[in-house]
Amino acid sequence: MNDRKQHVIKMSHQLFIDKGFQATSIQDILDYSGISKGTFYNYFSSKNELFIDLFKTIYRQMEKQRNELLIGQQPSDINIFVKQIELQLQSNRRNKLVTLFEEVLVSNDEDLKQFIKNGQLRMIRWLYSRFIDIFGEDKKPYLLDCAVMFMGILHHNIKYYSMAYDSKVDIYQVVQYSVNRVVTIVSDVSASREQLLQPDALYNWLSDCIKADQHFHQKMNDTIITLKKSFMQNEEQDRFIELLDFINDEVFHAKKPRKFLIESAISSLKKEQSLNQNEVSNLEQLITEYFGQLEKSVEA
Repeated sequence: MNDRKQHVIKMSHQLFIDKGFQATSIQDILDYSGISKGTFYNYFSSKNELFIDLFKTIYRQMEKQRNELLIGQQPSDINIFVKQIELQLQSNRRNKLVTLFEEVLVSNDEDLKQFIKNGQLRMIRWLYSRFIDIFGEDKKPYLLDCAVMFMGILHHNIKYYSMAYDSKVDIYQVVQYSVNRVVTIVSDVSASREQLLQPDALYNWLSDCIKADQHFHQKMNDTIITLKKSFMQNEEQDRFIELLDFINDEVFHAKKPRKFLIESAISSLKKEQSLNQNEVSNLEQLITEYFGQLEKSVEA
């Protein structure tokens, strides 16, 4: 990211903190950052996109620091996990993310609310992965439940501890207390073999996150429409349109898209030389990116 774009994100962040996201106009951002409207739209299509880029910038930095804590350490060391959670909470507090998120969540902006929801799901995914490191593969069936419970325990402990002590939260104490509780919970649910959520639910949630990505949805839609138009002069257009409709339905409506069937459909399209093979390649690339993101999300 170039320095000027980073500057705009930094200035906008301060405005969002001072005035609130909803109350900050694009003109406010132009004036405070010292840029022209043309420069703004060269970097961002909207204020929403700027907000998303701001969060992604903060999260990438936090994730880098979080991963650095594991260097030379055992992933199963629960004390490292405590430090990772503490670091993330400090980042959230320093950047006023909770306040910004709460403002967005009470707004009518569905795209931003979906973005925050996706971030929460990815946090659960990370917790689930770390719990496997800490508690072991034998407890894996119960660890998605435990990740969800830990999120709730931590969030509410911070909220009410802050209310009780006038916002002077000892983050380490709250995190350590919350982690101690989840250790007991993991032991209890694994011993009783009680399970509320199947780990496959994580796959479905994250798949829905990707499907809800408006940029991905638009690119898929545009590519499929372009391909359908190219069939108009083709005697086998009905068969090809059925293949495209199948791919679209499988990606956006199937509970668990069947990769091998989608790849088979694309393979059939690639064999027809009368079609626009550049668009077929674009479709194949989108599908590859979709499953790549999904696999990365689930395994991360």
